Amino acid sequence: MATVEGKGLHKAYGDTVIIQNIDLRVEDREFAVFVGPSGCGKSTLLRMIAGLEEISGGELRIDGELSNEVPPDKRGCAMVFQSYALYPHMTVADNMGFALRLAKVPKAERDKKVRDAAKILHLEPLLERTPKALSGGQRQRVAIGRAIVRNPKVFLFDEPLSNLDAALRVQMRIELTRLHEELDATMIYVTHDQVEAMTMATKIVVLQSGRIEQVGSPLELYHHPRNQFVAGFIGSPKMNFLAASVAAIEAGGALIALPGGEPVMVPVKTDGLAQGQKITLGVRPEHLQVGEAGQLKGEVLVAERLGGSTFLYAGVANQPTLTIEAHGENPARAHDRLSIQIDGGSCHLFTESGEAVPRALRHPMADMKRSIGRSAN
Repeated sequence: MATVEGKGLHKAYGDTVIIQNIDLRVEDREFAVFVGPSGCGKSTLLRMIAGLEEISGGELRIDGELSNEVPPDKRGCAMVFQSYALYPHMTVADNMGFALRLAKVPKAERDKKVRDAAKILHLEPLLERTPKALSGGQRQRVAIGRAIVRNPKVFLFDEPLSNLDAALRVQMRIELTRLHEELDATMIYVTHDQVEAMTMATKIVVLQSGRIEQVGSPLELYHHPRNQFVAGFIGSPKMNFLAASVAAIEAGGALIALPGGEPVMVPVKTDGLAQGQKITLGVRPEHLQVGEAGQLKGEVLVAERLGGSTFLYAGVANQPTLTIEAHGENPARAHDRLSIQIDGGSCHLFTESGEAVPRALRHPMADMKRSIGRSAN
């Protein structure tokens, strides 16, 4: 397989800048996911790698080779699009082998590659069907098989699951993860769905307005977001953000004052923080608990019961609606009053500019004991 490296990548249409001087490296055999809101430039960046969009500036190297001017069919990339783009009059086998046929690959070799790809994708019983006789998930697997038979250096996926229903999306996420391991391939995947990013990626690239906000493993971005944008984008349901201020600087971190609530101790590095400073406290739904003694008081607005868990949406004075992840058997109903306990050790702080305040180092056993304590409750 191959590495993909961009240095100062830039894309503009006239005065409209889409990609702004991006530096990025995808290692050999990584599963990298570009994620971000609509219009952030993720699909444009993927198409620049594929050669479907001209690069306005910077360098793109695939497997170490400068590829800015290399035609798409010579880059060693295979792309799977959002639409299946299958020929309706051709069988599955003919669709998968069409590119090889155009390349004048001998029929025996072509048939072998199609059979091998069909075996990997569990399409063997379907090779003689036409696309109209396939489900959406089967059609997408055929499109993936069409890429596999080319034996590319890099697989590129542009939101390939967005046309599938919820159950098929889950199934295809599992199959793509398995496929990555089986092929031991370099894959770059674009999605706006951060759940897809979290579940499949070995590396996530978060983009906003044509810039990279953060690059890292799924858990690194989840537990150590660089800024408030990443913290709010990664995680489902999203992180809660509370307007707050620094009440005091102490040896263990910062004591954070919440309007209308009791203070919360957050273990962060206090360099650059000052008493009275405005701050945003971020806390994920699973780090809020309903109890008798909490720092905040609120009222249940909506209770969503999912079986194993219940999401409570609570109104709190002078704050946005809070999302609380509770046990599935939690009996709370709309209009119930709540006392909300905040786990300060799992909170994040963000400055007015949106930058994360570095967390203080804790002994790993402290996190384990905290997790065991939450499970026991």
